[in-house]
Amino acid sequence: MKNLTSKTLLVALCLSAGLVACAPANPQNQQPFEKNEAVSALPSEYIQGQETLKVAQAFLMAAGSGDMTTLNNLMTDDFIWHNEGDSDIPWIGSWAGKDTVLKEFLPAFGGGLRTTSWTTDYSFASGDQAVFIGTMSAIANNTGAETGKFSWAVRVTVQDGQVKHWNWFEDSFAVSQAYHAK
Repeated sequence: MKNLTSKTLLVALCLSAGLVACAPANPQNQQPFEKNEAVSALPSEYIQGQETLKVAQAFLMAAGSGDMTTLNNLMTDDFIWHNEGDSDIPWIGSWAGKDTVLKEFLPAFGGGLRTTSWTTDYSFASGDQAVFIGTMSAIANNTGAETGKFSWAVRVTVQDGQVKHWNWFEDSFAVSQAYHAK
């Protein structure tokens, strides 16, 4: 029997699970598979998924580190950032257009919530869509109240090497409770 690398096994598991691309949960230490490392004759959706995952991971890393230059370069001009939740919170809702996101949303979000812990536990992609899932905790800057640890997920659409949609899901009740704490 041929020796299988952990990367080959992960590709096989992802494909058998119906995922056309996946990556290690910790993108800081491991990168997605390169095209020439994967099993031969992979579907085009897998190859596109790998490219999507690279772009989406770069965007996630830039957002987490506050790298506005990289965020700007990775956003389409008609980029949409959407957060579900309490509409009384200034950064909740849909934010359309690169300039609006960079000049209005990100300052509102950054000024309103301070992340105190963060994990990215899962990432996978199919075609032009990527998904990340993890946990986080934060403090609402207006009240100083903590959210406690909660789950988050984001669905990302990549088009021509740039992020077009960023659809964020979190425990909006925990964020709302911290924001409105007395």
